[in-house]
Amino acid sequence: MLVSKSIASRAGLASAAASRSCRPSFAAMPLRAKVLGQQAPISTQAAAELFKPVEGDEPEDVLFNSLYNLRSVELNRPAKYNALNGSMIRKIAPRLLEWERSDMANVIVIKGSGEKAFCAGGDVAALAKQNAEGPEGIKKSVDYFGLEYKLNHLISTYTRPYVAFLDGITMGGGVGLSIHAPFRIATERTVFAMPETKIGFFPDVGASFFLPRMPGQVGTYLGLTSALLKGVQVYYAGIATHYLHSSSLPALESRLAELTPRDYWTIEQRLSVINDTIEEFSTGVPYDEKIEVGGKVRLAIDRCFKYDKIDEIIAALKEEAAEGAKGGVAGWAKNTLEELTQRSPTSLHVTLRQMRLGKSWGIAHTFKREHQMAAKFMKSHDFNEGVTALLIDKGLNGPAKWKPASLDEIPPGANISEDYFKNDPELPVLELLNDRSYMQYPYNKFGLPNDYDVKEAIEKGNFTREKLIDHFVETRRGKQGVREAVSDVLDRMAVRSKGTDHVQWKKE
Repeated sequence: MLVSKSIASRAGLASAAASRSCRPSFAAMPLRAKVLGQQAPISTQAAAELFKPVEGDEPEDVLFNSLYNLRSVELNRPAKYNALNGSMIRKIAPRLLEWERSDMANVIVIKGSGEKAFCAGGDVAALAKQNAEGPEGIKKSVDYFGLEYKLNHLISTYTRPYVAFLDGITMGGGVGLSIHAPFRIATERTVFAMPETKIGFFPDVGASFFLPRMPGQVGTYLGLTSALLKGVQVYYAGIATHYLHSSSLPALESRLAELTPRDYWTIEQRLSVINDTIEEFSTGVPYDEKIEVGGKVRLAIDRCFKYDKIDEIIAALKEEAAEGAKGGVAGWAKNTLEELTQRSPTSLHVTLRQMRLGKSWGIAHTFKREHQMAAKFMKSHDFNEGVTALLIDKGLNGPAKWKPASLDEIPPGANISEDYFKNDPELPVLELLNDRSYMQYPYNKFGLPNDYDVKEAIEKGNFTREKLIDHFVETRRGKQGVREAVSDVLDRMAVRSKGTDHVQWKKE
């Protein structure tokens, strides 16, 4: 019988908690399959020093709780949409390190306070104000990104099951706290975006890794346009692995706390049990919502965003937007063109190159490279201009005045992104909290099937359309949304073989 050990602990105690000794338990939770690196993580003493509180840190901007075998992190700045800052990072990181060493922490849940946001991003307004102070302020901003990316990498290589409740606005820094986890739960209130090109920045927090690995050109599209995805669309796009109603999250959290894994279970077994538990709370996807990043729009995204130059993408979109265009998505193309013209031209060029290079970066290398890139942006005109115009002045003084002002001002053949991908010899390479890395997410089987999964199934066996859909419904154990997702892939990418009812992948 389980005995309740519910102990609410305030974030102000995080530093002290990090210094308590806990018996190591890596044998009970082996490192993820395909994860390279065996070096032990940073010591609790070193972590306490690295993440020690500084003057001005809020005492309760993060709340921690223990219930049976579950440990929870609650972002607690609802008035700021739980925007992430250094004070919060200095509490979360050491606590996660402590829990990773504890036999008692068997599942971690991260969530946001209030009904509006999980985490609306990093507190970039504070960074822009710091940058205005000169070199010392810029250094503080660069140091902030160093701490944030250390935390992001820790989450991406964490050896305890980690569940993120994306209930509400989830953007920028909030994506970094969740996207690399094996379980990411969207609700009807979820609003996802990587809005960095709007403010003269680049999609960071590991976006160099996760966006290029999305099917087709969806990641490039989301990174360049800052497009919003809401509710079940976050699930259909693969950003979330599960879709639940927000009202079920408290009950799910209590149920997860009751799980008692055996010491000899592998990480795969533990994750499978958690996945099954989450699925118990599924109530279906909205029957009246089509997949937005699917069908004709998805085909157009792949056609337009496949190019390696911004001007080629713009030309492709103009062709789609032309009257009488065959794609049938003229309205979408016009809106996308309008959005891109409002973005920082520098950010667009940097982001596109980032999407192409990131395909070959491991997860650890990703955060080291992004730290160098972020440092360059802190000194740039566009970041400080964009944040000031959009988030500080809130448009009262007009739109951001980019330099260069528009895409048309960039000479043909000019490579304005090159400097952002050069390491600064005066900035040391970011030292992460452990040496674990991988080239593909080790546990990406808990979400909906995507293009890659369907293509692999078609190439391995002979299926009719309905048999293939049934195959995925069966192998995903009746997971909600599987039928809709696989049907969309087949509509776009499969044709019937000549002389049979079997489907085959379209020739590219």
